[in-house]
Amino acid sequence: MTTYETIIGLEVHAQLRTQSKMFCGCSADYAAAAPNTHVCPVCMALPGALPVINHTAVEKTILAGLALNCTICEHAVFARKNYHYADLPKGYQISQYELPFCRDGWIEVEVENKPGFSEKPGLSKRIGITRAHLEEDTGKLVHGGSEAGDTRLSQGRGSYTLVDLNRAGVPLLEIVTEPDIRSPEEARAYLVKLQQILRYLGVSSADMERGAMRCEANVSVRPVGQEKFGTKVEVKNLNSFKSVKLALEYEVARQIAALERGERVVQVTMGWDEERGRTVVQRTKESSDDYRYFPEPDLPPLVVDRAWVDEIRSRLVELPDAKIARYVNELSLDPRDAQLLAMDRGVAEYFEATLATLRNQVSRRNLVSSAMGDAKIAANWITGELFRLMNAAGAGIEAVKVAPAALAELLGLVAAGQVNQNGAKRALGAMFVTGQPADQVIRELGLAQVSDADALAQAVTDALAKFPAEVARYRGGEEKIFGWLLGQVMRETKGKGNPAVVRELLEKSLRG
Repeated sequence: MTTYETIIGLEVHAQLRTQSKMFCGCSADYAAAAPNTHVCPVCMALPGALPVINHTAVEKTILAGLALNCTICEHAVFARKNYHYADLPKGYQISQYELPFCRDGWIEVEVENKPGFSEKPGLSKRIGITRAHLEEDTGKLVHGGSEAGDTRLSQGRGSYTLVDLNRAGVPLLEIVTEPDIRSPEEARAYLVKLQQILRYLGVSSADMERGAMRCEANVSVRPVGQEKFGTKVEVKNLNSFKSVKLALEYEVARQIAALERGERVVQVTMGWDEERGRTVVQRTKESSDDYRYFPEPDLPPLVVDRAWVDEIRSRLVELPDAKIARYVNELSLDPRDAQLLAMDRGVAEYFEATLATLRNQVSRRNLVSSAMGDAKIAANWITGELFRLMNAAGAGIEAVKVAPAALAELLGLVAAGQVNQNGAKRALGAMFVTGQPADQVIRELGLAQVSDADALAQAVTDALAKFPAEVARYRGGEEKIFGWLLGQVMRETKGKGNPAVVRELLEKSLRG
């Protein structure tokens, strides 16, 4: 059987976060609006209406291009992309083709056999970006009918399609890769990294489930060793990382099976049917010639000033890869923890704010610590206990009531010996619900750590008196039972005993 190589190129459309649409003043915040309420003569394509370029959308496109290592073109032209579909009011889309804002970029992704994190870094692969250009979004079609139980039409009228133009004209950033991707897992890794970058920049929510980031894939296969690409098939309707991976796996297998049967792969547009877990033919695949691109006559060519690009470049934030490297190299964090913290910009900012305040707490209390030690403590609590609470509540970092300063205060109290680890976990759980400060929660719940030697000595005596057989076993050489005895003493203190003091007193008592 012939061995085949997979060739994948991705086209990603990300809605830009702007107040108004791309070529008119209508609000771009349409998600909760009633149908066809965020519309005007421009985005409804009424005769005589003229477009005006959204300055903020252009800036955000250039910002994204810089982050994607693109060359920013000095001249850019909007073009008419002609095709007829019910959700495209003008009968063409204002887009860019030959002269986009950004071209020749790249993203590096970590290539592994399995998704997720590993203790050892994976191989890095560079995926080329052909261009990143700006265009307008289409409207949205809503399909329904009497057979689906819809009562908006009279019974017996059959199925129908409604058109909502609220989305028509929303700024859309299209990012097109080179055919550099060689597996569905690489495609998924690219999309995860791209979403992360767009969110870090704040240019798009990049939420695939809500349609703010949409993906189309061009897929072909060829025998290993063959230079010429196979016939590519476009796959649409990919609205999650999972669907991208599953659709590409299915389509690759479908094409290979067809070739093995001696059939020819036909260039078509396929849709991903998530319910049936398969790709289905939608229409014959168009080429660029079919769109009859020509310069938009109602919009002038744009000259991109170098000083403007430099000013936009100054707004670039530290991106995930650089942040991970800094966490590992300067803060000595474990690479896996560094990745977890840098995955989301909000989490990274929460961690850095917690760390900064924790260092002040340690310095103010004259506690023995180190910058690297403080970073590991903050990282462990955030990726451990705080993430556990967030996952249980289904909450993102923006909804957490525990401010970074409050978490740092709690960790400072642990370092000062005023509350032990178990007590601090209980306190954080209460703080997560109420948003109250650490000292108040510890006081109200009676979680303050007991370090008084006399009180703890009595707890040791009481615990050992309850378990004479276990004490005899320890003194007879069964040293592994020490941990169990230590737990019994901590139970006597209701978990509030200072573990170090309890251990010292218990060892002394058992020796006697």
